[in-house]
Amino acid sequence: MTGQRIGYKRVSTVDQNTGRQLEGISSDRIFEDKASGKNTARPQLQTALEFCREGDTLVVHSMDRLARNLTALRLLVKGLTARGVAVQFINESLTFTGEDSPMANLLLSMLGAVAEFERALILERQREGIALAKGAGKYKGRKPTLSADSIMEICQRSAAGEKKTALAREFGVSRETIYAYLRQQAA
Repeated sequence: MTGQRIGYKRVSTVDQNTGRQLEGISSDRIFEDKASGKNTARPQLQTALEFCREGDTLVVHSMDRLARNLTALRLLVKGLTARGVAVQFINESLTFTGEDSPMANLLLSMLGAVAEFERALILERQREGIALAKGAGKYKGRKPTLSADSIMEICQRSAAGEKKTALAREFGVSRETIYAYLRQQAA
């Protein structure tokens, strides 16, 4: 491949550091997300995918940094290689070009399944921890985004016919948050 080497880094939260990813690996350009790998709707991943051209190589520290879902991982790799973009995973020492051996495809599937399994375990432990904390009275859930007065105002204005989108924009929350508050007040 004679194109550019495009690096992609990802950590799950803003307080985590991507420093160890792609350390010492040469790249012409690096894209970095601080977001969950549960889906591919990550701004810098989408920008990196659009940036890649035929002959380029997308370099990623490990498969779980690209996707924590086997289906998404396979679709990303297949989509890139179909466009003539190679995908290189440093940790796994694997590079996919579209002309991959059955063994390489098996490894992609197996290691991708492990990443998906790890995510499921994380979520399970999180649910168990929350349940224990709730039982002990230590977990109250997320704090409300808006004050009680703002919620009442939203409910009144919504009942008067104002559009939820306009209310969401004005109060700096999503439409789903507006609907959640309206459901909460109706209950």
